[in-house]
Amino acid sequence: MNRTLDVATSLAATLTRLASGLAVGPLGRRPEAPLELYEFEGCPFCRKVREALSILDLDAQILPCPKGGPIYREELLERGGKAQFPYLVDPNTGKEMYESNAIVAYLFETYGDGPPPLLLRPGPHNDVTAAAAGLWRVGGGVHYREATPPAHALELYSFEASPFCRIVREALCSLEIPYLLHNVAKGSRKRHEFEQRSGRVMVPWLVDPNTSTEMFESAAIVRYLNETYAA
Repeated sequence: MNRTLDVATSLAATLTRLASGLAVGPLGRRPEAPLELYEFEGCPFCRKVREALSILDLDAQILPCPKGGPIYREELLERGGKAQFPYLVDPNTGKEMYESNAIVAYLFETYGDGPPPLLLRPGPHNDVTAAAAGLWRVGGGVHYREATPPAHALELYSFEASPFCRIVREALCSLEIPYLLHNVAKGSRKRHEFEQRSGRVMVPWLVDPNTSTEMFESAAIVRYLNETYAA
């Protein structure tokens, strides 16, 4: 896709959701271990959960499940009994669950300080805008592209509303590359630590322990992922 069009449609997806996931909201207790999320980037229900993770400043191990993916869809079938997304695993409480609305409610009850924002509460306004946002991306982050799995999960500093981060997450999902998602939305308590590690607060920022690579810029990251892992 043309770079200008790529960024423009990703920005349109963000605006369709009124930039949900742009900034951190009121926070409750913090988990000791990252959560785990089986999802795929083009799924409107998964989008709502990722927005909640950004608003609550939560890290999560992302286990991407694009259609046709040979690894994590099969893993979820064995674990949960059905290939339905999203699926949350919270190692801090032992909770595992399907259903985006239930997951969002659980996250705010457990790690927030107040109810979910209006756009994340159950209702047609929620589902319709989440689905409409995906239409701008023409199936981005939906289907599997043959790839060589990395030995170790990558790390991505990101937040849900960033149009540039979305482009990278779609590439990671299509290649079925697992990664630890560090949410650093506006107001994140992790931004200072992020700046110390990377040298500046700019997203997306990818860390690949398999090749000792660390890099900014969405176009460069996507090119690197294709050159390193795509078949």
